[in-house]
Amino acid sequence: MRQETTYKPEVPAAPAGPAALRRRAARARPRRDIAGALDAFGRRALDVIVSAVLLLLLTPVIVIAGIIIKLDSPGPILYRARRVGYRGRELRMLKFRKMSDGASGPLLTSGQDHRLTRVGVWLTRFKIDEIPQLWHVLKGDMSLVGPRPEDPEFVEMMRSDYEVILQVRPGITGFSQLAFAEESVILNPDDPLSHYVYRLLPQKLGMDKMYAREQTLWLNLRILFWTVAAVLLMRAVAVHRESGAMNLRRRRKR
Repeated sequence: MRQETTYKPEVPAAPAGPAALRRRAARARPRRDIAGALDAFGRRALDVIVSAVLLLLLTPVIVIAGIIIKLDSPGPILYRARRVGYRGRELRMLKFRKMSDGASGPLLTSGQDHRLTRVGVWLTRFKIDEIPQLWHVLKGDMSLVGPRPEDPEFVEMMRSDYEVILQVRPGITGFSQLAFAEESVILNPDDPLSHYVYRLLPQKLGMDKMYAREQTLWLNLRILFWTVAAVLLMRAVAVHRESGAMNLRRRRKR
């Protein structure tokens, strides 16, 4: 005689209560902390190794640039730009001097800025004036990749945005630096300050906040790859404002 079996539907497990969810989160936290610490170590190791190697390789360029700057116009070879750095600390950012000694005027440098020396025009065009910042990277004041350190006046204007951005080290290259590599050309020569504050700066802040939220070693490597591609190919890089996807801009038809 066949024995009949009774079908018993599976009863879904009761949802985990707040206490269980807290226990799960507590167990997962150490793994996230370890992964985050390893990622931070990897980013710092990359900064130290690359900046040290570049400073060594670029020593002839640094020496030649210093001699030419000195011969071109009176004044120091280097100057320190006042910027807001990591966690709001003051950063006296080193740059090769590209303007006449004692020059004053707008905070922004346009393509036809009369304050630029003859050598300064070329230093700006090929970004050679930024090379001394590798020293800040080696010291730990800056990173190879990160938001561009900004003037205190602009930081004060956008204080709420910079609360997020200043939680990561400023960088030599990054989303906004790639997207606005030709900023001095883009600026409206009639009113560069208003154009920057109301049009360009909000876009840069959006990209810098995106980087601050998503900072990883892998992201830094991607940004460095596109930076090298932009330099070697002499092409502009487009950065998607929401996803951070990067690619070469199409060449303009003449």
